[in-house]
Amino acid sequence: MPVWVVGPSMAGFGSLARDSGVSFGVAVVSTASVWGLPGQVAFVELFAVGAPVLAIIVASSMANMRFLPMSISMLPLLRSDKGAWRWRYLLVALMSVNTWALTLRHGPEMDEAHRGPYFTGLSTICIVVGVVATGIGYYLAGTLPFYITVTLIFLNIMYFTFMFAGVRQRNCLLALIIGAVLGPLFHLISPNWGLPFCGVIAGTAAFFIDKRMGGQR
Repeated sequence: MPVWVVGPSMAGFGSLARDSGVSFGVAVVSTASVWGLPGQVAFVELFAVGAPVLAIIVASSMANMRFLPMSISMLPLLRSDKGAWRWRYLLVALMSVNTWALTLRHGPEMDEAHRGPYFTGLSTICIVVGVVATGIGYYLAGTLPFYITVTLIFLNIMYFTFMFAGVRQRNCLLALIIGAVLGPLFHLISPNWGLPFCGVIAGTAAFFIDKRMGGQR
């Protein structure tokens, strides 16, 4: 399922890159190097307008800042595997929301020696598919209506929503519900800062509500 979602999403990004005036090489390299749709979109938009390199790096890094807590939460799964722990900085560079979520879901049930290879194989396949799909989307941009190709980007978001809705932790479900309600409101108030504010407030509220409810989690 992650591959089927990553492919169309990155095809949508390839279309967006072409319509933004970015070259084929830059679009493909951005997928392989940035590897995160929010950061890639920020990269393409700033690159297209000729923004300074430092501004592009900072914007892409800030857009993908979510990988910091994600990688921290996954480290305990790999700590006992000496091979995976030795290559942890490379593994973090391969991480996406798909591979992170699936590894956290299935990793605890695996033998410790299998977690690193599972994550590496899954991540490598997703990256290869993402790079190829970016190139395909780049060339399909001229044959399909713009609103269709760009809409493919939102498949990733829909997949994340369904995936997180399937978790069993009450605090995660509360955060998802609160965020879904507050997200549109915060976007109307501040399109630029609505998303991070909503994430912080929804996550914090879910934490305290879950703590207040107590009992079975």
